[in-house]
Amino acid sequence: MFKKINSYAYNLGASNTPWTNVYGLARTLLALSLLLTLSLNDAQILFRPASGISEFPSCTKNISIFCLLPNDYIYLNIIRWVCVGLLLLVVSGWRPQITGIIHWFIAYSLQVSATTLDGGEQVNAVLSLLLLPITLTDSRKWHWQSPISTDINSSREIVKSIIAVVTFFVIRFQVAILYLHSTIAKLFNAEWVDGTAVYYYLADPMLGLPPLIYNLVKPILSSPLVVVATWGTLLLQICLFGALFAPRKYWNKFLILALVFHESIALMLGLVSFSVTMCGALILFLRPWDQEFKFIKKIALFHNKKEASSETRSTKLAVNK
Repeated sequence: MFKKINSYAYNLGASNTPWTNVYGLARTLLALSLLLTLSLNDAQILFRPASGISEFPSCTKNISIFCLLPNDYIYLNIIRWVCVGLLLLVVSGWRPQITGIIHWFIAYSLQVSATTLDGGEQVNAVLSLLLLPITLTDSRKWHWQSPISTDINSSREIVKSIIAVVTFFVIRFQVAILYLHSTIAKLFNAEWVDGTAVYYYLADPMLGLPPLIYNLVKPILSSPLVVVATWGTLLLQICLFGALFAPRKYWNKFLILALVFHESIALMLGLVSFSVTMCGALILFLRPWDQEFKFIKKIALFHNKKEASSETRSTKLAVNK
């Protein structure tokens, strides 16, 4: 039995190179979401007292970066912009082994310390933590690069590959559970069960549609068709959970449906940072890591050619001197 497990693990590591631009793009989207939240919102918006919460930022029993300096909005804004600068490094894809830790620490700090957040920050904190075993085993300079050719027979490289591949499985399971939990939670809400929840969400004067768009879709929201939108949301979410068990050839169809769904939410409700986070999560969930994005490969190839050309010129100049 142990021999079979050992053989399976060896084949898993030897036949997979998970450090591709697929997880690279997902990391960039996750970091971009945090960057948008921190750059577009002043500290007075993110950190404020709430019902039953007098301490802000929340610094009890956590190691948040926002708790390193005195509790003052001037200092909080300084830290906020430092985080924005660090997140630019993460978004760029530079040195995943270094920026993976930075990404998680900022995501964690915002999640545990800020008051006015949506669910995207929690998803970001969890996924950036789960990504650590992948980033820490990624020896590339940029996460846009194609996998580095190494000695696949090396025990060290095989162990690194096994760690990264298993982590991908864990992340896929986590995202699937996220959709399952969301579906089950909605079933305990009367408006979701009777099919009117979408009407109440979109008609909400504070969180709903802008007046212009609302006036356009009001006839639909006031008709029985709103039931289709409400129950259709539940159906899509439970199908996304089911995608965990679907053959790889169907993943792309689920991915497209889910991306359209979340981008629609972003356009209608203005939840842009949440939508960007979920796009990153969906790529990790429904894009096989070995199916690299071709447009990124072309950009990376062009960049590599420029670097190689620059190095060649530098070498020639050094020789001539």
